[in-house]
Parts: sequence; structure tokens; C-alpha cells
Amino acid sequence: MKRQNFSRKREAILRTICETEIHPAAEWVYQKLKLEYPDLSLGTVYRNIAKFKEEGSIVCVGVVNGQERLDGNVSPHAHFICRSCGAVLDLPKDFLPQESGRRAEEAFGHKVETCALMFYGVCAGCLQKSQTMPGMLRQEGADSGVA
Repeated sequence: MKRQNFSRKREAILRTICETEIHPAAEWVYQKLKLEYPDLSLGTVYRNIAKFKEEGSIVCVGVVNGQERLDGNVSPHAHFICRSCGAVLDLPKDFLPQESGRRAEEAFGHKVETCALMFYGVCAGCLQKSQTMPGMLRQEGADSGVA
């Protein structure tokens, strides 16, 4: 097994992704660490993110507003993506149908390694804002970049 050289910057990038629940984009991680590591480059952040995804340390949960959003929680769980503000929220594990993978394997003869369940809509915060300020919700999918 190849030994990984974990530099302080590399550790900080992974820690920053894993310790937040906002499902950050690379640019957010870069801005968060730039003060602590003034010589950190955005390219370094992107290269390390690519390595972490390849290793399975983090996952991409989708592209929102043109930016790939990341998750340090690699255990199976569902997400909710707000089409209005772009928030990516974790949903409890019980939102994932437990038997879906096994049923798919039996039905189609494939080997299921993981599954992803995404809900799209308008988050509670945006709904509340729209009730106090009618017309503030963006149209579904408008400029959301959600893929």
C-alpha cells in the first residue's frame, strides 16, 4: 500500500471539509484556509480534493450554482438541495430505503456499491422568507445550476 504524505495543508483541507455541514465548494474551503495558510493556492485545494474523492475520503454531492459541492460524511445518507438559495442539507439515514441496493442487485444482476438519494425543492428558511417577502423565491431551477 502506498504511503500518503499528509502535509499540514492537506490535513487542513480534509479537516475543513469534514468538520462543516454546509457541503462546501472548493472556493469556500480555499477562502476558509487562506488566512491560516497565506501561500495556499486554489489549485492545491482542487488537487487535494481530487485525491480525497479518489481515495473515498470525501464525496461530491452534486453541482449547485456551478460549483461542485463536497461532503466529508461518506456514510450513506440522503440530501436536500434548495433550488432557491443553493443550500445542501443532510437528511437522516432513514430517508434511504434500506433494501433498495439488494433489490436492484437481484433484479438486474448488478453489484451495487453505493447509492445516492437527492431531494430538490425549497428549504424551510427560504419558504419562511417568501412568506414575509412575497416574490423573493427564485423560480425553480432558475440559475440554480443544480445538476
